Amino acid sequence: MARRLDVTGADGVRLAAWDFTPRTAARTGRQAPPGAVPHGAPHGTALPAQAGPEPTDPQGRETARRPAPAAGPGVLLLHGLMGHAGHWARAARALTGGHRVVALDQRGHGASDKPPEGPFTREAYVADAAAAVEQLGLGPVTLVGHSMGALTAWQLAAERPDLVRALVICDMRASALGAASQRAWQDWFRGWPVPFPSLDAVRRWFGEEDPWVERPHPARGAFFAEVMAAHADGWRPVFDPAQMLTSRETWVHDAHWDSLAQVRCPALVVRGLDGELGRAEAQEMVRVLPRGAYAEIPDAGHLLHYEHPEAWAETVEPFLTGVLTA
Repeated sequence: MARRLDVTGADGVRLAAWDFTPRTAARTGRQAPPGAVPHGAPHGTALPAQAGPEPTDPQGRETARRPAPAAGPGVLLLHGLMGHAGHWARAARALTGGHRVVALDQRGHGASDKPPEGPFTREAYVADAAAAVEQLGLGPVTLVGHSMGALTAWQLAAERPDLVRALVICDMRASALGAASQRAWQDWFRGWPVPFPSLDAVRRWFGEEDPWVERPHPARGAFFAEVMAAHADGWRPVFDPAQMLTSRETWVHDAHWDSLAQVRCPALVVRGLDGELGRAEAQEMVRVLPRGAYAEIPDAGHLLHYEHPEAWAETVEPFLTGVLTA
Protein backbone atom coordinates (compact mmCIF):
# COMPACT_ATOMS: atom_id res chain seq x y z
CA MET A 1 0.00 0.00 0.00
CA ALA A 2 1.07 3.58 -0.53
CA ARG A 3 1.90 5.36 2.71
CA ARG A 4 0.64 8.88 3.22
CA LEU A 5 3.21 11.43 4.33
CA ASP A 6 2.08 14.92 5.28
CA VAL A 7 4.00 17.93 4.02
CA THR A 8 3.63 21.61 4.89
CA GLY A 9 3.85 23.61 1.71
CA ALA A 10 4.16 27.32 1.00
CA ASP A 11 1.93 29.55 3.15
CA GLY A 12 1.20 26.60 5.44
CA VAL A 13 -0.82 24.68 2.85
CA ARG A 14 -1.18 21.04 3.86
CA LEU A 15 -0.02 18.64 1.16
CA ALA A 16 -0.41 14.88 0.91
CA ALA A 17 2.52 12.85 -0.40
CA TRP A 18 2.35 9.14 -1.08
CA ASP A 19 5.33 6.81 -0.70
CA PHE A 20 5.23 3.94 -3.18
CA THR A 21 8.51 2.44 -1.96
CA PRO A 22 8.27 -1.31 -1.22
CA ARG A 23 8.42 -2.03 2.52
CA THR A 24 11.48 -4.26 2.25
CA ALA A 25 13.36 -1.63 0.31
CA ALA A 26 12.40 1.04 2.83
CA ARG A 27 13.73 -1.05 5.71
CA THR A 28 16.91 -2.35 4.14
CA GLY A 29 17.78 0.07 1.37
CA ARG A 30 17.73 -2.85 -1.10
CA GLN A 31 15.45 -3.43 -4.02
CA ALA A 32 12.33 -5.40 -3.18
CA PRO A 33 11.44 -8.51 -5.20
CA PRO A 34 9.20 -8.06 -8.21
CA GLY A 35 5.56 -7.53 -7.33
CA ALA A 36 6.29 -6.43 -3.78
CA VAL A 37 4.41 -3.15 -4.05
CA PRO A 38 0.77 -3.83 -3.12
CA HIS A 39 -1.95 -2.15 -5.09
CA GLY A 40 -5.70 -2.05 -4.74
CA ALA A 41 -7.54 -0.38 -7.57
CA PRO A 42 -7.46 -1.44 -11.23
CA HIS A 43 -4.94 1.31 -11.97
CA GLY A 44 -2.70 0.63 -8.98
CA THR A 45 -3.11 2.21 -5.58
CA ALA A 46 -6.32 4.20 -5.64
CA LEU A 47 -5.47 7.20 -3.54
CA PRO A 48 -8.24 9.09 -1.76
CA ALA A 49 -9.31 11.97 -3.98
CA GLN A 50 -11.93 12.94 -1.41
CA ALA A 51 -9.91 12.18 1.71
CA GLY A 52 -8.92 14.89 4.17
CA PRO A 53 -5.77 15.23 6.22
CA GLU A 54 -6.89 12.82 8.94
CA PRO A 55 -4.33 10.11 9.81
CA THR A 56 -6.90 7.31 9.61
CA ASP A 57 -7.94 6.29 6.14
CA PRO A 58 -11.38 4.64 6.01
CA GLN A 59 -10.37 2.70 2.89
CA GLY A 60 -7.53 0.95 4.70
CA ARG A 61 -4.55 2.74 3.22
CA GLU A 62 -1.70 3.53 5.52
CA THR A 63 -0.94 7.03 6.67
CA ALA A 64 2.15 8.32 8.37
CA ARG A 65 3.28 11.64 9.78
CA ARG A 66 6.97 10.93 9.27
CA PRO A 67 8.76 9.66 6.16
CA ALA A 68 9.94 6.08 5.94
CA PRO A 69 13.69 5.41 6.02
CA ALA A 70 15.26 6.11 2.66
CA ALA A 71 15.29 3.13 0.31
CA GLY A 72 17.73 4.62 -2.11
CA PRO A 73 17.93 7.68 -4.34
CA GLY A 74 14.79 9.79 -4.06
CA VAL A 75 12.34 10.18 -6.94
CA LEU A 76 9.51 12.71 -6.65
CA LEU A 77 6.60 12.31 -9.07
CA LEU A 78 4.53 15.40 -9.91
CA HIS A 79 1.17 14.88 -11.65
CA GLY A 80 -0.41 17.18 -14.20
CA LEU A 81 -3.34 19.57 -14.04
CA MET A 82 -6.49 17.89 -12.62
CA GLY A 83 -4.47 14.78 -11.75
CA HIS A 84 -3.45 13.29 -8.44
CA ALA A 85 -0.64 11.16 -7.06
CA GLY A 86 -2.53 7.92 -7.66
CA HIS A 87 -2.26 8.36 -11.41
CA TRP A 88 1.42 7.41 -11.00
CA ALA A 89 0.71 4.14 -9.17
CA ARG A 90 1.28 1.62 -11.96
CA ALA A 91 4.21 3.56 -13.43
CA ALA A 92 5.86 3.80 -10.01
CA ARG A 93 5.34 0.10 -9.45
CA ALA A 94 7.05 -0.63 -12.77
CA LEU A 95 10.28 1.07 -11.71
CA THR A 96 12.82 -1.50 -10.56
CA GLY A 97 15.94 0.43 -9.62
CA GLY A 98 15.63 0.42 -5.83
CA HIS A 99 14.58 4.07 -5.76
CA ARG A 100 12.54 5.67 -3.02
CA VAL A 101 9.50 6.75 -5.06
CA VAL A 102 7.17 9.40 -3.67
CA ALA A 103 4.27 11.10 -5.47
CA LEU A 104 2.86 14.45 -4.37
CA ASP A 105 -0.72 15.66 -4.51
CA GLN A 106 -0.09 19.26 -5.54
CA ARG A 107 -2.12 22.08 -4.02
CA GLY A 108 -5.67 22.16 -5.32
CA HIS A 109 -5.48 18.47 -6.22
CA GLY A 110 -6.09 15.07 -4.65
CA ALA A 111 -5.99 14.98 -0.86
CA SER A 112 -4.02 18.22 -0.53
CA ASP A 113 -5.48 21.55 0.56
CA LYS A 114 -7.44 23.63 -1.90
CA PRO A 115 -7.20 27.14 -0.42
CA PRO A 116 -10.11 29.25 -1.73
CA GLU A 117 -7.89 32.27 -2.23
CA GLY A 118 -4.91 30.33 -3.57
CA PRO A 119 -2.32 31.21 -4.54
CA PHE A 120 -2.07 28.95 -7.58
CA THR A 121 1.02 30.57 -9.03
CA ARG A 122 4.16 29.02 -10.44
CA GLU A 123 6.01 30.26 -7.36
CA ALA A 124 3.60 28.46 -5.02
CA TYR A 125 3.76 25.16 -6.89
CA VAL A 126 7.56 25.26 -7.02
CA ALA A 127 7.84 26.15 -3.33
CA ASP A 128 5.53 23.24 -2.45
CA ALA A 129 7.68 20.79 -4.40
CA ALA A 130 10.83 22.11 -2.71
CA ALA A 131 9.16 21.66 0.68
CA ALA A 132 8.32 18.05 -0.17
CA VAL A 133 11.92 17.31 -1.17
CA GLU A 134 13.31 18.87 1.98
CA GLN A 135 10.79 17.62 4.51
CA LEU A 136 10.78 14.06 3.19
CA GLY A 137 14.57 13.86 2.89
CA LEU A 138 14.53 13.09 -0.83
CA GLY A 139 17.32 15.36 -1.98
CA PRO A 140 19.21 15.41 -4.17
CA VAL A 141 16.12 14.12 -5.93
CA THR A 142 15.20 13.03 -9.41
CA LEU A 143 12.11 15.03 -10.34
CA VAL A 144 9.67 13.35 -12.71
CA GLY A 145 6.84 15.58 -13.87
CA HIS A 146 3.92 15.14 -16.20
CA SER A 147 2.37 18.14 -17.98
CA MET A 148 1.96 20.92 -15.37
CA GLY A 149 4.05 18.84 -12.96
CA ALA A 150 6.88 18.80 -15.49
CA LEU A 151 6.90 22.59 -15.60
CA THR A 152 7.03 22.68 -11.79
CA ALA A 153 9.87 20.16 -11.89
CA TRP A 154 12.09 22.05 -14.33
CA GLN A 155 11.47 25.36 -12.60
CA LEU A 156 12.53 23.82 -9.28
CA ALA A 157 15.60 22.30 -10.95
CA ALA A 158 16.50 25.73 -12.32
CA GLU A 159 15.96 27.57 -9.04
CA ARG A 160 17.30 25.01 -6.56
CA PRO A 161 20.04 22.95 -8.23
CA ASP A 162 21.18 21.87 -4.75
CA LEU A 163 17.97 19.85 -4.37
CA VAL A 164 17.82 18.19 -7.79
CA ARG A 165 19.95 15.37 -9.19
CA ALA A 166 18.10 14.84 -12.46
CA LEU A 167 14.88 15.68 -14.27
CA VAL A 168 12.32 13.87 -16.43
CA ILE A 169 9.89 16.03 -18.41
CA CYS A 170 6.81 14.15 -19.64
CA ASP A 171 4.73 15.74 -22.41
CA MET A 172 4.89 19.42 -21.42
CA ARG A 173 5.47 22.34 -23.76
CA ALA A 174 7.81 25.24 -23.03
CA SER A 175 5.99 27.64 -25.35
CA ALA A 176 2.89 29.64 -24.42
CA LEU A 177 -0.45 28.18 -25.51
CA GLY A 178 -2.24 31.50 -26.12
CA ALA A 179 -5.42 33.11 -24.80
CA ALA A 180 -7.66 31.09 -27.12
CA SER A 181 -6.62 27.95 -25.27
CA GLN A 182 -7.85 29.38 -21.97
CA ARG A 183 -11.19 30.34 -23.48
CA ALA A 184 -11.58 26.84 -24.90
CA TRP A 185 -10.94 25.35 -21.46
CA GLN A 186 -13.49 27.66 -19.85
CA ASP A 187 -16.11 26.49 -22.34
CA TRP A 188 -15.08 22.88 -21.80
CA PHE A 189 -15.54 23.06 -18.05
CA ARG A 190 -18.96 24.69 -18.50
CA GLY A 191 -19.97 21.77 -20.70
CA TRP A 192 -19.38 19.08 -18.09
CA PRO A 193 -22.70 17.39 -17.16
CA VAL A 194 -22.08 17.61 -13.42
CA PRO A 195 -23.07 16.07 -11.15
CA PHE A 196 -22.49 12.69 -12.76
CA PRO A 197 -24.96 10.03 -11.59
CA SER A 198 -22.27 7.34 -11.32
CA LEU A 199 -18.62 6.62 -11.93
CA ASP A 200 -19.67 4.66 -15.01
CA ALA A 201 -21.23 7.86 -16.30
CA VAL A 202 -17.94 9.66 -15.62
CA ARG A 203 -15.97 7.05 -17.54
CA ARG A 204 -18.44 7.10 -20.42
CA TRP A 205 -18.54 10.89 -20.75
CA PHE A 206 -14.80 11.52 -20.59
CA GLY A 207 -13.98 8.39 -22.57
CA GLU A 208 -16.62 8.64 -25.30
CA GLU A 209 -19.13 11.50 -25.13
CA ASP A 210 -16.89 14.50 -24.41
CA PRO A 211 -16.74 16.63 -27.60
CA TRP A 212 -12.96 16.78 -27.19
CA VAL A 213 -12.71 12.99 -27.64
CA GLU A 214 -12.14 12.10 -31.28
CA ARG A 215 -12.45 8.34 -30.74
CA PRO A 216 -13.25 6.13 -27.72
CA HIS A 217 -10.58 6.58 -25.08
CA PRO A 218 -11.26 4.32 -22.07
CA ALA A 219 -8.06 5.31 -20.25
CA ARG A 220 -9.13 8.95 -20.31
CA GLY A 221 -12.45 7.99 -18.78
CA ALA A 222 -10.67 6.00 -16.08
CA PHE A 223 -8.28 8.89 -15.43
CA PHE A 224 -11.15 11.26 -14.65
CA ALA A 225 -13.08 8.68 -12.66
CA GLU A 226 -10.16 8.62 -10.23
CA VAL A 227 -10.52 12.33 -9.46
CA MET A 228 -14.23 12.35 -8.69
CA ALA A 229 -15.76 12.49 -5.21
CA ALA A 230 -19.19 11.31 -4.12
CA HIS A 231 -21.71 13.98 -3.04
CA ALA A 232 -25.37 13.78 -2.07
CA ASP A 233 -26.43 14.66 -5.61
CA GLY A 234 -23.85 12.60 -7.49
CA TRP A 235 -20.17 12.65 -8.47
CA ARG A 236 -18.21 15.87 -8.82
CA PRO A 237 -14.51 16.61 -9.40
CA VAL A 238 -12.41 16.77 -6.26
CA PHE A 239 -10.78 19.92 -7.67
CA ASP A 240 -12.32 23.33 -8.34
CA PRO A 241 -12.37 24.03 -12.10
CA ALA A 242 -11.88 27.75 -11.43
CA GLN A 243 -8.67 26.96 -9.56
CA MET A 244 -7.52 24.79 -12.44
CA LEU A 245 -8.04 27.66 -14.86
CA THR A 246 -6.06 29.95 -12.57
CA SER A 247 -3.25 27.39 -12.38
CA ARG A 248 -2.92 27.01 -16.14
CA GLU A 249 -2.86 30.76 -16.81
CA THR A 250 0.84 30.65 -15.99
CA TRP A 251 1.67 28.68 -19.11
CA VAL A 252 -1.19 29.84 -21.30
CA HIS A 253 0.19 33.38 -21.39
CA ASP A 254 3.88 32.82 -20.61
CA ALA A 255 6.60 30.78 -22.27
CA HIS A 256 9.18 29.04 -20.08
CA TRP A 257 12.23 28.61 -22.29
CA ASP A 258 14.40 30.76 -20.04
CA SER A 259 13.93 28.56 -16.99
CA LEU A 260 14.47 25.47 -19.12
CA ALA A 261 17.86 26.81 -20.20
CA GLN A 262 18.84 27.26 -16.56
CA VAL A 263 18.49 23.55 -15.73
CA ARG A 264 22.04 22.24 -15.23
CA CYS A 265 21.32 18.65 -14.22
CA PRO A 266 20.76 15.77 -16.68
CA ALA A 267 17.26 16.02 -18.15
CA LEU A 268 15.16 13.65 -20.25
CA VAL A 269 12.29 14.94 -22.38
CA VAL A 270 9.73 12.18 -23.00
CA ARG A 271 6.77 12.47 -25.33
CA GLY A 272 4.05 10.20 -26.59
CA LEU A 273 3.83 10.08 -30.36
CA ASP A 274 0.18 11.16 -30.09
CA GLY A 275 0.68 13.54 -27.18
CA GLU A 276 0.39 17.31 -26.81
CA LEU A 277 4.12 17.98 -27.10
CA GLY A 278 5.14 17.96 -30.75
CA ARG A 279 8.38 16.35 -31.86
CA ALA A 280 9.90 19.57 -33.17
CA GLU A 281 9.26 21.45 -29.93
CA ALA A 282 10.44 18.51 -27.84
CA GLN A 283 13.71 18.36 -29.74
CA GLU A 284 14.14 22.12 -29.39
CA MET A 285 13.64 21.70 -25.63
CA VAL A 286 16.41 19.09 -25.63
CA ARG A 287 18.65 21.51 -27.51
CA VAL A 288 17.95 24.30 -25.01
CA LEU A 289 18.60 22.07 -22.01
CA PRO A 290 22.34 22.09 -21.26
CA ARG A 291 22.30 18.32 -20.59
CA GLY A 292 19.15 17.24 -22.39
CA ALA A 293 18.15 13.88 -23.88
CA TYR A 294 15.10 12.80 -25.85
CA ALA A 295 12.79 9.77 -25.86
CA GLU A 296 9.49 8.78 -27.44
CA ILE A 297 6.90 6.19 -26.42
CA PRO A 298 5.08 4.62 -29.38
CA ASP A 299 1.27 4.44 -29.28
CA ALA A 300 1.17 6.81 -26.29
CA GLY A 301 -0.76 10.04 -25.99
CA HIS A 302 -0.69 12.75 -23.37
CA LEU A 303 -1.36 10.31 -20.51
CA LEU A 304 1.72 8.29 -21.43
CA HIS A 305 2.68 7.10 -17.93
CA TYR A 306 -0.94 6.27 -17.07
CA GLU A 307 -1.85 4.39 -20.24
CA HIS A 308 1.52 2.71 -20.82
CA PRO A 309 3.22 2.36 -17.42
CA GLU A 310 5.53 -0.49 -18.42
CA ALA A 311 6.70 1.21 -21.62
CA TRP A 312 7.12 4.45 -19.68
CA ALA A 313 9.25 2.70 -17.05
CA GLU A 314 11.35 0.98 -19.71
CA THR A 315 12.02 4.40 -21.23
CA VAL A 316 12.80 6.22 -17.99
CA GLU A 317 14.66 3.51 -16.06
CA PRO A 318 17.89 3.58 -18.12
CA PHE A 319 18.08 7.34 -17.65
CA LEU A 320 17.60 7.04 -13.89
CA THR A 321 20.23 4.30 -13.69
CA GLY A 322 22.64 6.27 -15.83
CA VAL A 323 22.30 9.33 -13.61
CA LEU A 324 23.17 7.27 -10.54
CA THR A 325 26.16 5.58 -12.09
CA ALA A 326 27.63 8.57 -13.97
